[in-house]
Order: sequence, then structure tokens, then C-alpha cells
Amino acid sequence: MTGQVRTVDGRVAGRRGQATRQKLLDCLSEMLSSSPYRDVKVIDVARKAGTSPATFYQYFPDVEGAVLEIAEQMAAEGAQLTQLLEGRSWVGKAAWQTSQDLVDGFLDFWRKNDAILRVVDLGAAEGDKRFYKIRMKILNSVNNSLTDTVKELQSKGRVDKDVSPAAMAGSLVAMLAAVASHQRGFQTWGVKQAELKPNLALLVHMGVTGKKPTK
Repeated sequence: MTGQVRTVDGRVAGRRGQATRQKLLDCLSEMLSSSPYRDVKVIDVARKAGTSPATFYQYFPDVEGAVLEIAEQMAAEGAQLTQLLEGRSWVGKAAWQTSQDLVDGFLDFWRKNDAILRVVDLGAAEGDKRFYKIRMKILNSVNNSLTDTVKELQSKGRVDKDVSPAAMAGSLVAMLAAVASHQRGFQTWGVKQAELKPNLALLVHMGVTGKKPTK
């Protein structure tokens, strides 16, 4: 970890302190992958990191505070999903490739961050505004880009004027998030990953362009 990091009481942590803090976060992330969020205790995180609860409390007020820190780091990474759309074409064969790349990026991001995203979704669903803001930070990056894309296509006469850019983009992003968080569930329905991606990309393409893709 780089940059200035402070302890709970406001002191600036040195290099060793920063490393300890990051190790605590890494251990917590690993534990969230195998244990329910509310079952994770400070003493267990500290023990796994090879330190003490007192050390944990130097950097975080509680487990939830540490979870929020992990979530914020993930959200910063998630905001980069918009790069999947920057400068990309939504015309002809290029539009099909753009759709596939967006789907790939979304599904990969969710698989990589599955554990913490489940906690974020839970907190947001329970009305915790902190988790809700983090979730929206991730989704807004793609939502805003898709909204602008539909608007641009409308201005060029490629998309029907009756389409609401914001509603279409929001619907597509909500769909992507829902499918991405339910990837394991599709397997129980007999849907293979290789089948999921192209069909999801087809829906994205048709939603944005209003047309079937040119492959």
C-alpha cells in the first residue's frame, strides 16, 4: 500500500504499519470467501494475520469498518469498467465485439470480487447508505457511458428517438449486475459459461443498437 495511511487515533502509519494493515485486509477478504460476513470476528482476522485484536483496532473500528475499506478499494477498481466502452464503436461488426468485451469485463470483475460484492449487495439491500453508494459507484461508471452511447446513436439516427437512453442503459446495467452475481446459479440451470456470455452480449447489443449483431 502506498500513500499516507492513518490509524484510528489519527497517527500516520509507517511502512511496517501499512503492511500490517493491508495484511489484515487481505486476510479478511480471504475469510469472506468462505464465511458469512456476520460470522467473521476481529479475533479471527487478527489470528489469521498473525497479530492481535489490539493491532486490528489500531487501524479499524470494527470488522464492518475494514469491510468498507475493502469495498472502497474494489469500487475504485470497478470504476475502471468504463474503459471497456471508451472510444469503442457500436456500428457493424465492431459493435458485436464491444458488447462481448463489456460482458466479459463485467463477469470477470464480479467473479474476482464475488465475496465482497455479496457483502455490498447485502448492505445495500438492508438500506445501508454506505454500501449503497459503493454499489452505485461501480455501476454508474458503465451506466453513464452507455447512456451517452445511446444518446450519440440517436443523434445520428441509428436508434429510435422513442428510446430513453437513461432507462435503456440502467436496465442493461442492472441486468449485467444481476447475471454477474448469479453466475453459479446458471450452472444449476444447465447453462454453461460459454453459452451465457454470447447470449448476454446479444441482449446488450440489441438494447444499445436496437438491432441484431453483425458477426
